[in-house]
Amino acid sequence: MNVIHLTEEEFLNRVADYRYPQAEWRYFGNRPAIVDFYAGWCGPCRALGPVLEEIATKYGGEIYVYKVDVDQCEAVADAYDIRSIPTTFFIPMKGRPVKMVGAISKGEIERQINDVLLKNELHHAEV
Repeated sequence: MNVIHLTEEEFLNRVADYRYPQAEWRYFGNRPAIVDFYAGWCGPCRALGPVLEEIATKYGGEIYVYKVDVDQCEAVADAYDIRSIPTTFFIPMKGRPVKMVGAISKGEIERQINDVLLKNELHHAEV
């Protein structure tokens, strides 16, 4: 499976209702997800891109890997207070997303996948 680029409408349908960010978090997906908030002009974001492609291929049947361009999806970025990029959300099926800011290594991404996404525990990191 490949990384999936989302528009604001697709984010609304596949991930969460960003129009009400203060409401209780409710994930709409049918498997855990990674959401990468990025911009095309951002060097660290460009470096993270191939890593996320590898992750999407390796874990394609288990998780979704989404990318949200903050320049094209300003409402989503504003709703979740994305002030630095890249920012990555690890969204389990139950509980709130884990938010990580900055360029993260492939090893850290895989650790989050195993510890947050592929376990059936509740995680309560604030968005």
